[in-house]
Amino acid sequence: MLDRIDIQIEVPALPKGLLSSSEQAESSASVKARVEQARTLQMDRQGCTNSKLPPQHMNHVCQLTSDLSSLLEDALDKLGLSARAYHRIIKVARTIADLAGSPNIEKSHLLEALSYRQMERRLSPMAATT
Repeated sequence: MLDRIDIQIEVPALPKGLLSSSEQAESSASVKARVEQARTLQMDRQGCTNSKLPPQHMNHVCQLTSDLSSLLEDALDKLGLSARAYHRIIKVARTIADLAGSPNIEKSHLLEALSYRQMERRLSPMAATT
């Protein structure tokens, strides 16, 4: 079931003192502008958002270097993720790259996309013991 959910994160309690910190977070307006810019980029580039990208266009729009492909395949093997997860992780990585204004998917984008599959990683050891 979790294989159908592309982004899975656990939100821990905030550390003591963080709410009273004077450090400013990115504003909602700034986040909104980045999201709108990324969405426009996707529509201009491929005519749809990354989540709707057809499989036949994945290799063109979501190119991975051989090193990144190997990294992803190793991660899928270690985490026991499906082929569907493989494509979804790449699409999420492409979106992260778009939000960062990067023309290519970089290692940091791929690692961040993989980090959003936390629930599957946490449950994998449990499934092995049942």
